[in-house]
Amino acid sequence: MMAKFKIKKGDDVKIITGDDKGKIGKVLSVLPKKSQVIVEGCKIAKKAIKPSEKNPKGGFINKEMPMDISNVALVEG
Repeated sequence: MMAKFKIKKGDDVKIITGDDKGKIGKVLSVLPKKSQVIVEGCKIAKKAIKPSEKNPKGGFINKEMPMDISNVALVEG
């Protein structure tokens, strides 16, 4: 059985721990099975991508990574 969270996609949240502490961002997605959220502009990682038809050169992209839902707090407003 999955836990039910008060935080939903599109909500504004504040990061309460970690490198991005104090930042406010919008929830892009919620991963209930892992108890994680992806927040816009927070926990950015540089990922290598292989060349493909869409991106023939390959290279690096900046991507938001999931963080534990206990590290964010819902912002009222």
